[in-house]
Amino acid sequence: MAILITGVTGFIGSRLAHRLIDEGREVYGLVRHVSRSALHTVEPVLDRLRFIEGDLGEYYSIRAAIASVAPEVVFHLGALTPVRYSFENPFSYAKINFEGTMNIVHAILEASPRTRLIAASTAEVYGWQPHKPIPENAKFNASSPYGVSKAAADSYIQMASRVYGLNARILRCNNTYGRLKESGFLVEYLISSMLANQTTHVGAPDHIRDYMTVDDHVSAYVAALNTKEDSNLEIFNVSPGNPVSNIGLAKKIASIIEFKGKIVAGSYPPGYPIRPLQGDTDYIVLDSSKIRKELGWTPSLSLDEGLLHTINAWRKSLPKYS
Repeated sequence: MAILITGVTGFIGSRLAHRLIDEGREVYGLVRHVSRSALHTVEPVLDRLRFIEGDLGEYYSIRAAIASVAPEVVFHLGALTPVRYSFENPFSYAKINFEGTMNIVHAILEASPRTRLIAASTAEVYGWQPHKPIPENAKFNASSPYGVSKAAADSYIQMASRVYGLNARILRCNNTYGRLKESGFLVEYLISSMLANQTTHVGAPDHIRDYMTVDDHVSAYVAALNTKEDSNLEIFNVSPGNPVSNIGLAKKIASIIEFKGKIVAGSYPPGYPIRPLQGDTDYIVLDSSKIRKELGWTPSLSLDEGLLHTINAWRKSLPKYS
């Protein structure tokens, strides 16, 4: 089975490539022309990962890439993802996340129509909701340019499945953690700042989210890969079911680390991109009962276990703790 992954050098894409290659799969990674040093996230599997050049923003580039591989499955994970930056640069998010998905969809339909698409959507498409937890049939009500760009991409895949017969699986996942040496996301910021004994800021302390380990995120994609092709379209929420407020998350991490420094609730770190507070969503937790029942997916670690594992990995990666 030939599998093509967009976003193969990203946080989720690189881990998915590792997993599939270790399972003996034939894996291709879509990349723009880059130097070898930019491929550090897939360094352990470089000799077994095949690269195809392509640019998500250019249709004929994507069509040529898909035609050359004729993959049985495309995992479309390539995207601009930091929500906070989308308020200042919405046009780039629209081009890569929405137009890039359109390019993937039509390249498959034209060059390799038997290919199955497994696409990364996001919990952010739901935005403000009356439902707790949020089911797959909730209407989109995104609260950021990032969320809108992904909602548009998600909707386009649904349309293409119904109108053109595209075989697609859409996964809408909650926040994922487990990055190393990258502190731009909440869990990693809290861990790195507390390990450095720095004053730690918690913006929107009462907002509630769900947090999933990267390995559980990847396992959901593998579960979707192994589904039977009973329909053209299936949509799954992926969420471990461990809702916690931002301040509650900070306190959990502080307890594990035994952090004695200052936690400032209600303010963002210095230099943090401005996010209109009136546009933020106070609750995004998903109902993941469908993927658990139909695909047998379950999270492997509790939130406390996952945080401890990640904190220990950070300790090993920092010179101070080596």
